[in-house]
Amino acid sequence: MEQKKLRWVYLITLSIIWGSSFILIKKGLVGLTPTQLGALRIVFTTIFLGSFGFKSIRNVKPKEWKWLAWSGFFGSFFPPFLFALAQTKIDSSIASILNSLTPLNTVILGVSFFGFIITRRQVFGVLIGLIGTVILISKGGEFSSNQNFWYSFLIIIASLGYALNINILKKHLEGLSALAISVGHFVLIGLPAFIILIYTGFFNTIFESKEMQIAVLYVLILSFFGTAIAKLLFNKMIKISSPVFAASVTYTIPLTAVLWGILDGENISLTQLVGGVIILLGVYLANRK
Repeated sequence: MEQKKLRWVYLITLSIIWGSSFILIKKGLVGLTPTQLGALRIVFTTIFLGSFGFKSIRNVKPKEWKWLAWSGFFGSFFPPFLFALAQTKIDSSIASILNSLTPLNTVILGVSFFGFIITRRQVFGVLIGLIGTVILISKGGEFSSNQNFWYSFLIIIASLGYALNINILKKHLEGLSALAISVGHFVLIGLPAFIILIYTGFFNTIFESKEMQIAVLYVLILSFFGTAIAKLLFNKMIKISSPVFAASVTYTIPLTAVLWGILDGENISLTQLVGGVIILLGVYLANRK
């Protein structure tokens, strides 16, 4: 298949997989703490990827491990904890919309630290996206008094981590295979996550709580599809497209996530939808040159 067509196949597939991740996080939090969920997600993914892809990292050069560490911790280690903690206070649909800031942050960091050139249209897109974010967060607190929208900033921080990861991969690790990058990330972050999981008391209570066991099943599904498989597809997409196109997977993620949220009984106001649309408009403009 031509690369132009293939990248769109990756984009749509990832949108469906990652769009479903937010509801899986929500369900996982019923029986797990945010720290347990984040750590367990990383540990499961490390096992999945390591079981068949460990040989792929043999050709990684010593100087590339530094960049794998940076991109791995910012793009794969911190976000699972941040998303889990944020979703204890905000709905999964809102989290998915805020995650759409990743392409905007990719542009901002790319210009600031990686030597990218930005056009006026992209600047305009970034500004529009920021306006949409302000609307979504400020009005969300008025509409949903039972939610704490200060936790929205955890999603924004996570999206900055994703954006930094994308720029590092494109600039410093383009010569590595998608599998080597994915396995390299989790080889580095798997042990720290396992140590954290031990200290949460997870292994002392897992066999006593039915609720926790069901939650673990949700995290298992999330880890296999939403992290392991999705990471492989995403890293492949980065290699055949631009950083901003790769970040644009967040265009359609909210469509899947909001649908799941509505089916699960979440409420979303017209103002919040308008804020989300404004964010996506900003992302669209920032993605054009």
